[in-house]
Amino acid sequence: MNSLDYIRLAESHSARNYLPLPVVLAKGDGVWVEDVEGKRYLDMLSSYSALNQGHRHPKILAAMQEQMGRLCLTSRAFHHDTFGPFCRTVTEACGMDQVLLMNTGAEAVETAIKLCRRWGYTKKGVPEGKAEIIVCDGNFHGRTTTIVGFSSEKSYYDGFGPFTPGFKMIPYGDAVALEKAITPNTVAFLVEPIQGEAGIKVPNDGYLKAAREVCTRNNVLLMTDEIQTGLGRTGHLFCYEYDGIRPDVLIVGKALGGGCFPVSGALASKELMSVFTPGNHGSTFGGNPLACAIGKAAVEVIIEEKLPENSFAMGQYLRAELAKMNSRHVGEIRGRGLLIGVDIRPESGPARRFCEKLMGLGVLAKETHGTVIRFAPPLTITKTEVDWALERIGQVLK
Repeated sequence: MNSLDYIRLAESHSARNYLPLPVVLAKGDGVWVEDVEGKRYLDMLSSYSALNQGHRHPKILAAMQEQMGRLCLTSRAFHHDTFGPFCRTVTEACGMDQVLLMNTGAEAVETAIKLCRRWGYTKKGVPEGKAEIIVCDGNFHGRTTTIVGFSSEKSYYDGFGPFTPGFKMIPYGDAVALEKAITPNTVAFLVEPIQGEAGIKVPNDGYLKAAREVCTRNNVLLMTDEIQTGLGRTGHLFCYEYDGIRPDVLIVGKALGGGCFPVSGALASKELMSVFTPGNHGSTFGGNPLACAIGKAAVEVIIEEKLPENSFAMGQYLRAELAKMNSRHVGEIRGRGLLIGVDIRPESGPARRFCEKLMGLGVLAKETHGTVIRFAPPLTITKTEVDWALERIGQVLK
């Protein structure tokens, strides 16, 4: 079968909830992937930051294969020997006391929401059923009905109501609006340090610091969603570090599974996590032996190979070289580390046609929000590989 055969087969038997580029991938190694015809491409998307360590990292594969030979699933009805070591590794790396492990990013967000609401009722004294959580315009935190219910993007929520109440939306990047929106029933503020799906929107310096101060002053929990921006993607282990703050709840996923398995979690202090008791929350697959073995190796790779540092250096270089192109098609280049958005001018758009041309030259990137090309390669990328990509990007943007 060739690529067209595979695409026709998928379109015949799968719901069309995605619009992929017309490429059918069969192999991956590091920053490179290969299609069914044997053509190589540089992966500049990294599965939306789930592949920070690159495709098939040998240490992660070894941990996965070793664990598969012993034990894959127990459910949390029993203890298993990879759970504690992984929890220790991830909490120490993140600077948090405890973690509640789940599978997908959306599940981790749902966990954080439940955590903050329960804290509001049991600790802050909010009347039952009245807890409020503040979110931002342009947010993307997942696809569950609760989460899309507080989205501002019509394509995410249209036709899926009725939705869960208790959420209030404010402009992104506006700490004054945050303070004005807080009431005695406000339990938390949920925010992305950079809005990825909204088009790689980077707030002004100091925004998270101001938000931290507002939350502390008003006894409101600060939740940072670092599912896309965390684990080295933006040039620090976590993007909130740029503002020198600590959230009350840290939400992680994607790269926590090392590009091999869905692993996610919500992290917080021991005091905050104490609002959960047995039976309050759970997941059959959350924290399973295979996930824990993979997750532990995934975190170790990020730290041992200094991937945040490489992301910072390569990101600076990539953004600078993109700016030097002075393309008439580009309105703005924004981002941090290796999470970069190239905003295509309306008269030159949409961004997808640029992504299709890049694909033809061997560079895989994806449009977001219609007008933005997202460049987010694995954090293992070298300067030689960045230059290889830049040569082809230049051909398209110039």
